[in-house]
Amino acid sequence: MATEAARPTDAPLRGILMMCFAVLCFATMNTFTKELRGELPVTGIIWGRYFFHFALILVMFPRRVPTLLQSDDKGLQIARSVLVLLATAAMFIALGFMPLADAIAITFAGPLLIVALSALLLHEPVGPRRWGAVIVGFIGVLVIIRPGAGAFQMAALLPVSVAFFYAMYQIITRHLSHRSDPLNMLFYTAIVGAVAMTIIVPFDWQTPTLEQWLMLVAVGFLGGLGHYAIIKAYERSETSLVAPFAYTEIIWATMFGLFIFGDFPDIYTFAGTAIIVASGVYVLQRERKSRAAG
Repeated sequence: MATEAARPTDAPLRGILMMCFAVLCFATMNTFTKELRGELPVTGIIWGRYFFHFALILVMFPRRVPTLLQSDDKGLQIARSVLVLLATAAMFIALGFMPLADAIAITFAGPLLIVALSALLLHEPVGPRRWGAVIVGFIGVLVIIRPGAGAFQMAALLPVSVAFFYAMYQIITRHLSHRSDPLNMLFYTAIVGAVAMTIIVPFDWQTPTLEQWLMLVAVGFLGGLGHYAIIKAYERSETSLVAPFAYTEIIWATMFGLFIFGDFPDIYTFAGTAIIVASGVYVLQRERKSRAAG
């Protein structure tokens, strides 16, 4: 991974652009997924997500493939990949019941859960300001899902589980980041998901049409490209600078939801999203100051 000194002068801008491209990939992937949810079993869509992600790596890095399974942390690599698979499954199921922007907004609680879980599981020091931001962020989640209100639906808990799986995945990624090649981790994500879903999908298989096949390929390629773009973004700039730009995904989700599915977020979704994003950005800035002070 490139060091700070080795980065070109425009590296921060490149990192920001790569992050914005990554979340555009994810928003587009989720749009295709929501479209397919009314046509194909969810297991087939998840299979396409990982099978064609795996195929993309074979095409992009054919010479690296023989070495990409080499790891001194195979157990953690597999656990990390299973968490990504569970997050994908929960999100894809949720998209069959919820507007695109609502589902994505709730998953923005992931960085806040990372703080909470790091303190509880890894005993990392977390000051009262960051704990306060975490609590405020979860209030934002409650504003969106509105438990007890007539608008509440159980499906809203699925993106919450996505945020939890994502947080656990990121904690393991932190542990592996100084010991594993990012492409190695990306490959494990693809192959574990592809193998698991290839075993499961025959029990609920429905042969796609040509148009559906093309969308499945797009889902897999976009997922793979998005994760690769995030890797490149973090290679070019520090996390606290590029990570807040992940929240731009809500812009794309809102646009796609409106123009493709006719869904427009209500005032509660806008308010809750603003609270979650503000809390997440604050946590990132506090972490940067803590690292600088340390």
